Amino acid sequence: AYSVVDGGLHCAHCGYYEPPEKSVVGKGAQEFEFTVETMAIATQAQGWGTARKELQCQNCGARTSLPEGHLTHVCPFCGSNRVLQQDTPQDVLRPRFLVPFKIEVDACQQIARDWLGSNWMTPKSLKDVARIANFQGIYLPFWTFDATTKAQWRAQVGHTRTERYRSGGEWKTRTVTDWRWESGDVQRDFDDWVIPGTAKLSQLLLERIRKFDLLALVPYEPQYLAGFLAQAYDVMLESAWEHAREQMREDTRQVCRAQASTSQIRNFSMSLDFSNESWRYVLLPVYVAVYAYGGESYQVMLNGQTGEIAGQRPVDWTKVWWVVAALLAPGVLLGILGIITALLGVGIVVGIIALVLLVVGGIIAAIIVSAAMSMDDV
Repeated sequence: AYSVVDGGLHCAHCGYYEPPEKSVVGKGAQEFEFTVETMAIATQAQGWGTARKELQCQNCGARTSLPEGHLTHVCPFCGSNRVLQQDTPQDVLRPRFLVPFKIEVDACQQIARDWLGSNWMTPKSLKDVARIANFQGIYLPFWTFDATTKAQWRAQVGHTRTERYRSGGEWKTRTVTDWRWESGDVQRDFDDWVIPGTAKLSQLLLERIRKFDLLALVPYEPQYLAGFLAQAYDVMLESAWEHAREQMREDTRQVCRAQASTSQIRNFSMSLDFSNESWRYVLLPVYVAVYAYGGESYQVMLNGQTGEIAGQRPVDWTKVWWVVAALLAPGVLLGILGIITALLGVGIVVGIIALVLLVVGGIIAAIIVSAAMSMDDV
C-alpha cells in the first residue's frame, strides 16, 4: 500500500519497502488545449494502468474503483451494502497527474471528533461517533481549466443627488437619480479553475473542501493508488468546461459591474471572448466516512491534503428552540408590560423598546434556525 508518511510502498505482511519515485511538477503539469491534435494525444492513455475492480452502488449510483484483492461490500459514500462488483471499464481517460495524500487515516479520527463537537447546536454525545466512523481514502476526479477572458461592457450608471424645489409656497428637498452611460474593458486570467469530475457526490461538500494546493501535483502512476480507492469521472470534459465557462463568465461580469462608478446599474450589456483555453484531468485525495446517529446516516468528507473537513451533522433541536425562546422572550415580556402600562397612559416608550427587541431577536433566531437546518443539508 502507498505510505502517506514517506510516499513509498509498504507491504504489511513481509515488511517489503519500495522508496518513493515521485517528482513534483506542480504548475508545470502538462495542460492540453482544445485542439484535435492535443485531444488525440490526451485520449491515447486510458484506464488506470493496472488491474482494478469496480464497485457500483445500487443506492446512490456511485462507482468506485478498488485495488485487486480489496474486500469490501459497502459503498464508501452512502454506507449501503447494495453494491455490485465488476471489472473496471478501460474506456475512460487515464489521469495525467494527482496530488498524493498527506493526511494519515489515523489523524482523521481526531479531526472529525473536534469538528463534530465544535458547534453548540450538535448533541453532546456526537463526539463519540467519530470513533465509529470508518474513514476511507479515495482519489476523486477533477478537471482543471485555464483561460483568459476579455470583456467590454456598457451600462447606464445612476448618480443620486439632492435638489430643492418649491411646492405650495414652501421649499422642499427630494432625491433625484441622474443616469449616465459608462463603459469599460476587463481582462481576467483564470489559472487552475477546479471543477469536480463527478456528479454522484454532494457538490456542496466538494465545494467546501476543494481548496487543494496544486503545486503538489505529481505525474500519475498506478502505485499511488495502491491501498486506496479511486473514482473515474462521470462528468465529461465538454460538460465540465461549459460549467467552468459559466463560472468564469459570471466572475468577469461581476468585475465589470465593479468598474462602474456607482452600484446603481441598469441596461447592462457585456461582450466576452475566451482565449488561451486549456485543461487537465487530475485526481485529488479525499477521505470519506459515513456514520450513524439516531437511526440516520450522515456523510463526512475530509481533504486528504489539507485536513479541511465538511459534512452533515445532526442538530439538537431542543437546544436550538431554547435559544430561540431566550432571544424572543425579552421582546415578548416587554411587549406584555407595554400593553399593561399603555392602559395607564405610559406604555408607548416601553412598547417601542419591546418592538425593537422583538425584531432583533427574531432576526437572530431566524439566522440560527437557518444555520441549524443547513447543518445536515448536502
